[in-house]
Amino acid sequence: MVIVRAEAAGDGGAVAAVNRAAFERPDETELVDRLRREAAPQVSLVGEADGEIVGHIFFSPVTIEQAPGDALWMGLAPMAVQPQRQRRGIGGTLVRAGLGACRALGAAGVVVLGHPRYYPRFGFAPAARFGLRCEYDVPDDTFMATELVPGALSRVAGLVRYGRAFADL
Repeated sequence: MVIVRAEAAGDGGAVAAVNRAAFERPDETELVDRLRREAAPQVSLVGEADGEIVGHIFFSPVTIEQAPGDALWMGLAPMAVQPQRQRRGIGGTLVRAGLGACRALGAAGVVVLGHPRYYPRFGFAPAARFGLRCEYDVPDDTFMATELVPGALSRVAGLVRYGRAFADL
């Protein structure tokens, strides 16, 4: 069983280890460090099993070219689960908890750049269907969006930009 909770101050090393193991490179670990310093608001959750951090997910604000000025939109990135614990529902548990935390913050919706067969189960659909495009050159089916407030996707359009922390990736 996995327990999801907010990342605590002492979790940094374990979160870094999960990200390094899942992505097999330091980029996401460095991204999380930058996001912790720069992103506000932010949602950073960990999944614990048997007293060990086995997963991590981060949400940070994005901007949308044509969006109501008071609308908060979040980007899901990164999400990591220890390789030996993947395909056991930990990632899904983190995504659902993270979407709930974003909803509690008042976010209108969330975008993600991810696997087109994984994220639709959580309500994500290709963002291009809603007139949204990613600032990065990525296939349309990998850039997705979901609304947390009914009708939110009908009130936005244009280019989606991630925070400064993503610039060096």
